[in-house]
Amino acid sequence: MTVGFVSPPPAGPPSHTGRVLEPAEWAAAGIPLPRSPRELVAGLHTRHRPGPSTSVVAVLGPDERIIASASFSRANSTPDGWECRNVLLSQLRRVVPHDLRRRRPSRTAVLLCCREDGPGWRDEDGAWMWGLRDACTLHGLRCGAYITLTRTGWRVLGEDRGGRQPYVGGPAVWDTRPGGGGPGDEVPEKAGPGKRSPGKKNPGLSGTRRSTTAR
Repeated sequence: MTVGFVSPPPAGPPSHTGRVLEPAEWAAAGIPLPRSPRELVAGLHTRHRPGPSTSVVAVLGPDERIIASASFSRANSTPDGWECRNVLLSQLRRVVPHDLRRRRPSRTAVLLCCREDGPGWRDEDGAWMWGLRDACTLHGLRCGAYITLTRTGWRVLGEDRGGRQPYVGGPAVWDTRPGGGGPGDEVPEKAGPGKRSPGKKNPGLSGTRRSTTAR
């Protein structure tokens, strides 16, 4: 009897199936949604002025105030959730200590992704959602909202809340001059960008890493 050796088939590319969250999975995960998403988006936009292909990860305290945040550039190719997790974990470690010693997370991490085209869900979003959830687990944080920012405004994925300001390339929503007002009311998601208000324009920070921490 002759026993032959059968070579195993060549290994194919790694499967990324488990590293992307579908919209239904994200909606069913019980992700806490911010009470005032427009104020959150306006605050991050004012701090970082992100351009297309830029993301901002932020950590919120129990009162939903921004404790720390960092902006970074994203690759043009569709990432894998594992890669997204590593990028986010690196940014979180730069700006806040972990909360792994706590019995329950007291702080929440949120992610704002900016791009040129529409706000609808895509595979890239699913990868970043997977990465955000996993990075929060490894850093002792609660996974928070995933928000897109485009030329037509912002949108909280998994919830029907959005607005036309701020938007990618637009002016800061909050007037920092004495007597300046804060963000206004939310508007329907389908609305386009409104008029540009007069005032000083700040240059965008696309492709620049920037972090902020509360003092």
